[in-house]
Parts: sequence; structure tokens; C-alpha cells
Amino acid sequence: MKLQELVEQNDNELLSPTRIAEALHTTKPEIANLLGLGRNAFSQPALIRECVPQTRLREMTSILDRVEAEIGSRIEAYHWFRSELLPGFGDLTPEQLVREGKAHYVHAYLDHIMAGGYA
Repeated sequence: MKLQELVEQNDNELLSPTRIAEALHTTKPEIANLLGLGRNAFSQPALIRECVPQTRLREMTSILDRVEAEIGSRIEAYHWFRSELLPGFGDLTPEQLVREGKAHYVHAYLDHIMAGGYA
């Protein structure tokens, strides 16, 4: 199952930070922190529904799903997301770019690499 399919049980439109954290073998506060959200961003249902947390979750999961499809491991994709330095973007990691609201740069980078381009 793709990360983007891990939705709240009572609302198929909302990504579930609990289910995503479990799939990545981490915690909700850790996910919130890496997305540049407050540590308690996923502590209450009303906060989970807000636009910024849901947008960042969607951006992160879409990137992780793409990378996982290429390398075959969700945990390796998560490691890549957290630590890979992207040379064309000032050596920022995908995590840092998503935190800054620049997920589209990561997708452009992946498009380039998957089309046979060089990093």
C-alpha cells in the first residue's frame, strides 16, 4: 500500500499521520518536526485537518512513494528523503525542500534523474 493511501479511518480525504508514522517506523512528533510543523501538529483532530499539515504530508508521501517505487524499500526511501543532498538545490535535502514549501523542486529533480539525467 502506498503512503498516500494511508488515510484516517473516518475520513478518506485526510492523510493519517499515525498510520504514516507507523509505516515509517517513527513517531508523529518526528514527522511533524521533519515537516517543519509544531511538535504537537498531529496531537488533535482539528490540527490534523488544517491545510498546511495535510499539504506537507501529501508532498512528503508523494515523494516517498516515487522513490520507494524506484529503489524498492520504504525505509530506504525515507532515509533518502532525510539525508540525500541534492546538488542542484544548494545541497539541501528533500526534507529541507519540503519543509520550505518547495516539494515541486524535488519532483523536478526526480523527473530529471528518472529520465536518465545526472545529479
